[in-house]
Amino acid sequence: MNSSQNILIVDDDPNVLEVLDARLTSAGFKVIKANGGRKAIAFIKTRKVDLIISDMKMPNMSGMDFFSKVRFIDPKIPVLFLTAYGTIPDAVTAVKAGAVDYLVKPFDGRELVKKLKSIIKNTAQGSHPEGEAAKDDTFTMETKSPAMKDLYDLVRKVATSNVNILILGESGVGKEYIARGIHDISPRQNFPFTVVDCGSTPTGLLESELFGHVKGSFTHAIRDKKGLVEAADKGTLFLDEIGNVSPEMQTRLLRFLEDYKIRRIGELSKTTVDCRIISATNTNLLEDIEAGRFREDLYYRLRVVTLNIPPLRDRKEDIPVLSRHFITQFIEKNKMLPIHIPEQTIRWLCGYPWPGNIRELKNAIEAGAVLCEDSQLSLADLHLTGLPDISPETASTADTLSLVETERNTIIRAFEEAKGVQKRAADLLGISRRAIHYKIKKYGIDIARTQ
Repeated sequence: MNSSQNILIVDDDPNVLEVLDARLTSAGFKVIKANGGRKAIAFIKTRKVDLIISDMKMPNMSGMDFFSKVRFIDPKIPVLFLTAYGTIPDAVTAVKAGAVDYLVKPFDGRELVKKLKSIIKNTAQGSHPEGEAAKDDTFTMETKSPAMKDLYDLVRKVATSNVNILILGESGVGKEYIARGIHDISPRQNFPFTVVDCGSTPTGLLESELFGHVKGSFTHAIRDKKGLVEAADKGTLFLDEIGNVSPEMQTRLLRFLEDYKIRRIGELSKTTVDCRIISATNTNLLEDIEAGRFREDLYYRLRVVTLNIPPLRDRKEDIPVLSRHFITQFIEKNKMLPIHIPEQTIRWLCGYPWPGNIRELKNAIEAGAVLCEDSQLSLADLHLTGLPDISPETASTADTLSLVETERNTIIRAFEEAKGVQKRAADLLGISRRAIHYKIKKYGIDIARTQ
């Protein structure tokens, strides 16, 4: 089990790094060393990290500041803190904020290894196969929108076939949800639904992620790795943000789609893969073809059938249904008391243009559920989450977008003044740390760039 786990250790003391490295390596783990938070953040952004061990007190970037950045980049990475007696309160705070545990220095090496194995085991039990995303909820075709009813009719027709599908729509409209829905009602439903985020995976890593590699084929290729294409065998491969794929990778994808055979990096033989391809993008691929950024032959291979998902502002009749669905789902998941959405709040929700589409609506509803009192989701609760305090009857989309951009810029300036520290930025803005964490996620703010 340990041989496939990459443990990132973070400490400004080189002696501690060496002791941890020796102990963990002898226990079978693969170790990545960083002498501070900034270097560790760079590793997390470019390499696979399964678990982090960090000192609590470090110069330049404290353990809590480092933890905040880790949570922003990938909240699923378990973090274990090492702390002296003087910083135990900080470690306890970190555990309350989501860290898995802490050990007090000086620690017993055997206890550390035992704790790591326990954390990894628990994480694995709650995880999914590599590349396979967790299901957020059960796929449903409930809608009051004529456009969505037409879309779902088409979904039912294409689900039973093996044709490749291209899903188009703005960011946040639910392209992955539709792709997963197609898989869930298809003959491939009992096999993997494998997600490849072409938008966030660096170009240099995408080939290895997709097609895999053999040990020694390039630097850091320390073991054989099965690619996500091969992991999707007999199932569905979902290529999200396909418009961001480099010209070189477009060529490799086209070659794969011609015979459905892959060759791992560094391997001579080919492997046949039986998978269905569903792609998605929020860009205009025809414009990209005109500009020479996307291959026309690959485009026609991917879009045997095209599904266009309308933005939420064009299907406002679905907002009440979606809002009640999201709040019910959230309170059941978090074991909360029932929360009612009054008609006044529903009217406001239907009047707001939702530039972030369904994703923005879901985030707003969940944040509002956390902030609301008396089991009533009021307009004040929604405004506290960062939604503008405007009248939906009078505000135009342009005005709303302007207000949203203004708030985003205000938050960025607060972080710059606070040198990236969340608590200080929240104090400057006069809001809670929970509220500012929500706004960071909502606006996609990179805290590292504000320092």
